[in-house]
Amino acid sequence: TESGSNITKDILSLSPVRGLSTMSDTVAPMLSVFPSRALVDENFKVVVENLPPGSPVTLHSLHQCEDKHYWEAYGHYISNHRGTVSVTDDLSFGGTYTGKEAMGLLWSMRPVPGSREGLRLKKRNVCSPLLVNISVYRGHVVEGFREQAPLASSLTERWYMAPGVQRIEIREKGVRGTLFLPPGPGPFPGLLDVWGGGGGLVEYRSALLGSHGYASLALEYFAPGELKSSDLEFNYFETAFNIVKDHPQVMPDKVGIFGLSLGASLTLLLAVESSIIKPSCCVCVSGNHLYPRGGSIKEVHQPTLKSFFLVISFKVGRINCPVMVVNSHDDQNWATVESSEDVSSNLLTQLCLC
Repeated sequence: TESGSNITKDILSLSPVRGLSTMSDTVAPMLSVFPSRALVDENFKVVVENLPPGSPVTLHSLHQCEDKHYWEAYGHYISNHRGTVSVTDDLSFGGTYTGKEAMGLLWSMRPVPGSREGLRLKKRNVCSPLLVNISVYRGHVVEGFREQAPLASSLTERWYMAPGVQRIEIREKGVRGTLFLPPGPGPFPGLLDVWGGGGGLVEYRSALLGSHGYASLALEYFAPGELKSSDLEFNYFETAFNIVKDHPQVMPDKVGIFGLSLGASLTLLLAVESSIIKPSCCVCVSGNHLYPRGGSIKEVHQPTLKSFFLVISFKVGRINCPVMVVNSHDDQNWATVESSEDVSSNLLTQLCLC
């Protein structure tokens, strides 16, 4: 696309490939990335060759997001006796990540110095790739990458939607979202994908799930900034679940719910309270086992916890499907660690009583 072409030009202009400075008068360093075009969660191999043995170098990645902000990651390496650095096999001694991290140049990306606070890297258009320029620099560099010419560079494409995945807009029975279907006739296991309090329609997780064989519905249940005025009710999510379950290319007895943050709380709420749907599994990422009185979703996101009450032991015990709880120890929105421990303890108690 034209916009993708412009982004490519912008990234390459910051890390020129022509006129590379070399560490040797005879053979220029060579950087290779394989595969150069792949899914965003597919491991890639980044290798630098033709370096002098024992040379300190910095591997650097640069991405310009759709909001025109720049993101970067970098690791510090020392070439081996053959003059080679492999990000997959070698240790990073510093940078935005350390240790042996094959995907460190992607997962540790952060806004470049001088960016405004509060930025988040989100892919809005899943029909286009993340363009990531990977470069190698002389020495262990920590800043000023734009002012230096790299020894070598390579532009890579990382996709959320694999070839053959169908992207289908859903406007059915009052439900808004996007369904991603894997290639082929199916039937496929299904997922209802429920995002958090940021609002809007977020597609990239469902697109990736569709790329890995799941029919996944990315659900929109309120517009950004409008949750408090939302009049959506509990049955909105039940209806969305049944849209996935009743799809002719979905296995009706293998439909789960995937929730993040506020969506994780709603996932547990559905698993505990709904008498209409029976999820085959639940995945709860960085959430809390709290939910509102009544059934109105607008009560979920009030600024205090007065509108919440805990799903106490016997209610968590109602969940009769496998539950995976994932949390971060540095979560600054929810008490995710305490919540996950409590949910796990109560589910184990239920298993012991059965």
